[in-house]
Amino acid sequence: MRASLIQIAVEEGESVESRRVRVAALVREQAGAADLVVLPELWTTGAFAYEEFGSEAEPLEGPTFEVMAKAASDAGVWLHAGSIPERAPAGEGSAAGEGALYNTSLVFSPSGELAAAYRKIHRFGFDKGEAVLMGAGEELVTVRLPGTTVGVATCYDLRFPELFRGLVDAGAETLVVPAGWPERRRAHWTLLARARAVENQAFVLACGTAGTHAGVPQAGHSIVVDPWGEVLAEAGSGEEILTVEFDPSRVATTREQFPALKDRVLGLRAPERRARS
Repeated sequence: MRASLIQIAVEEGESVESRRVRVAALVREQAGAADLVVLPELWTTGAFAYEEFGSEAEPLEGPTFEVMAKAASDAGVWLHAGSIPERAPAGEGSAAGEGALYNTSLVFSPSGELAAAYRKIHRFGFDKGEAVLMGAGEELVTVRLPGTTVGVATCYDLRFPELFRGLVDAGAETLVVPAGWPERRRAHWTLLARARAVENQAFVLACGTAGTHAGVPQAGHSIVVDPWGEVLAEAGSGEEILTVEFDPSRVATTREQFPALKDRVLGLRAPERRARS
């Protein structure tokens, strides 16, 4: 399988509409070069452009949906179109009648059909930003591609290993993580991507952004890691398309040769409790 991670530069001065058109063209360029294309988190606005989330939020099947569905179909690729600030239908998650915001990822099939949507579960910001502006997703999402099952996560999710255990239990063999990760914590980005690959014996495809979001320099350095934790490919800090070929069957081979997942004890079931007499 060939995957292309498009590390988009999000800079001031480029409108969201112009960026959609530009990114769609980059996706179309992957026709014949990749089976799976991955875009970063919140590339329409920038992951730290909190003030733009509300004004640029769109319905699930809004402008970005339409442009990316067409790009996937034109290129004939599976497309993880990164994430968008989604405004849910009126009344959903909001007593005020205006739907709540979510950080929502879109995955399209080569025919341009929506294969999955994932609302980010772990929101970054603690007591500000995404953590207070957006609602939390509640469901783990996997997508079956030819040859592999993809588990979907987003950026800050990478710090929570229990989410990835859940994806593995749901059959995931390839973990795709779009992100808007800041440069000041780039060491964590690489470390956590490798850790999630090793502990889950899965491929990790982590696609970041370049440029500066609302004054926050981005880490870039999109990365592809194999089930042993070896880095197969890594981008630099600028806008770049990182293309790598990998063999999904190595997941089964790795798990058979080193069956650590079979030795899991905690988290599989609640311990039995004996009543005291």
